[in-house]
Amino acid sequence: MSDLASLRHRPTARVLLFDAQDRILLMKGRLPNRPQGSSAWFTVGGGLEPGESLEAGALREIAEETGFTEVELGPVVWLREGAGALASGERVLFRETYVVARCAGGEVSRAGWEAHEVDLVDDLRWWAFEELLRTEERIYPERFLELLPDVMAGRYPAEPLVITVPRIR
Repeated sequence: MSDLASLRHRPTARVLLFDAQDRILLMKGRLPNRPQGSSAWFTVGGGLEPGESLEAGALREIAEETGFTEVELGPVVWLREGAGALASGERVLFRETYVVARCAGGEVSRAGWEAHEVDLVDDLRWWAFEELLRTEERIYPERFLELLPDVMAGRYPAEPLVITVPRIR
């Protein structure tokens, strides 16, 4: 088992991206070296570049992963930290900051995807909240369905909520 203190920290911008119909965009993918059946849904986003601000990183990730450039960023609502693996296989400590964003929506472009994203992301789609409630598929982060209604209603915490991640074995 890796000691979390020894892992390289990777600041990450995760985006709760909503369209004009209040649907949220989620990606379905799997971790490197995992089979197709191990997929889960998660938000748009990724690691920040050295010296890059959260806002700049969030906008860059949205453009790269969706093609959307007309985006309005909102507040940071959640923080999450947990160990995981990069496409290279390196284990890192992800420090995820979840920011709310809005765009007009529409068809997503995968033109800016890197090879590992093409390989590891199986699907990408807009979800209405009612559809999320009916799915039996895994969605990350933990407590997503519990916390999302407040965000959708514009009820943002005064300070970002820390999402606790169970210890990875």
